[in-house]
Amino acid sequence: MQKYYKIFTLIMITGFFWVTPAFTQTSDDLEQMIRASKTRAALVQNVQKAVVHIKVEKIMRSPDGRALNNPRDLYNDEFFRRFFPELQPPDNQQPKKREQPNREFRQKGMGSGSIIDAEGYILTNHHVVGEADEILVVLYNGDERKAKLVGTDPESDIAVVKIEGNGLPVLPMGDSDKILVGEDVIAVGNPFGLIQTVTYGIVSAKGRSNVGINEYENFIQTDAAINPGNSGGPLVSLRGEIIGVNSAIFSQSGGYQGIGFAVPINMARKIMRDLIDKGIVSRGWLGVGIQDVSHDLAKAFKLKSTKGSLITGIMQDTPAKKAGMRKGDVVIRINDKLIQNSNHLRNEIANAGAFAEIEMELIRDGKTVLLKLKLDERPKKIGRMKTLPEPTQTLEQVELLGMTVEELSEENAKQLGIEPGIGVVISNVKSGSPAEKSGLLPGMIVQEAERQAVSNIDSFKEIIN
Repeated sequence: MQKYYKIFTLIMITGFFWVTPAFTQTSDDLEQMIRASKTRAALVQNVQKAVVHIKVEKIMRSPDGRALNNPRDLYNDEFFRRFFPELQPPDNQQPKKREQPNREFRQKGMGSGSIIDAEGYILTNHHVVGEADEILVVLYNGDERKAKLVGTDPESDIAVVKIEGNGLPVLPMGDSDKILVGEDVIAVGNPFGLIQTVTYGIVSAKGRSNVGINEYENFIQTDAAINPGNSGGPLVSLRGEIIGVNSAIFSQSGGYQGIGFAVPINMARKIMRDLIDKGIVSRGWLGVGIQDVSHDLAKAFKLKSTKGSLITGIMQDTPAKKAGMRKGDVVIRINDKLIQNSNHLRNEIANAGAFAEIEMELIRDGKTVLLKLKLDERPKKIGRMKTLPEPTQTLEQVELLGMTVEELSEENAKQLGIEPGIGVVISNVKSGSPAEKSGLLPGMIVQEAERQAVSNIDSFKEIIN
């Protein structure tokens, strides 16, 4: 019995000895977590000093003498009447609209911004301040100062305003290209007017485009809570550096649903400098038509991947034409940036700036080609292809691959600005056909097939068959 007792005691003591280090390790981990939390809190406090609350007012007028709807009058609100008809009062109880010539009221809005220069320059969104008649900035310490609009860029939703002052706290800029998906980020702003609100999350994705918000899109996606009023505020790394300008959310409710978008600071920085120095944004221009490389195109062009951007057309008297670029070239690199898709190429060309000299690497007929060229300035208005007239029925037509093509008449060629006798026009595409699945649409001009020139219907049939 004594022997068993000793064994049991040994087991108990040994067990206690094994458990003790685990308990000590847990305490160390807890202390580390507490220190990390306090470090982050100190970082946030420094960031907050450079984040401002922006109040805006826009004067709304009624030029035709009709009274504008009172923004507080729900029954006269178009959105309310459209989506909540069941809540409308009976017709005999509807408030009457009053005629008040020359009536005006002040529409108020709010947003956020980041002080990026000690002399008072503040980075924010175009949709916050771009159309405001009055801009008021509230600093971290509660001081209110009038601001003037330095410049705004609707195509990227970036704007700069300025307040009087010097020695203001500044939010340092990071490098958004180096931020990784999964990294922790912090959003600071004024959602719903709740000033200096801090939320925490991660980088959910990079390079988001085709969101349909801005002309130029290269968003950082984050799950840090962003709500109305956060617009223009910073998305910050754990280094305390701004890596994005919070710009939009994806929501079916109007509030936070875990998907927010920020303009990367590397894009915003160049736009900001242009606005401060010149008041306008100057973008680079190549003068080409582009599209993404699909798996089918990659196979047809004997490419190793779908990365890059396919050149589908070259405009006359442009940097692309002067440099010897050709239809069918696939751009895979601009300077030190590997091109992911067409939107990426478009952004890199724009961000390079007008008259910038760039090095371009492309794939042509399976071989690597290096070009050096000088960009032009992007025209304010770029011509778009006009709509073709209805098919004439008098020209020769043929149906192939589920689409109908016809000869390109001299009238159509002249209207589109191309030489007659080069290409055929798609006049109809059947639903569910190979042509539709490939993205072909009526009105498109086919000038090449299987890397061979198409001059008319006979040459097109010969290539396809």
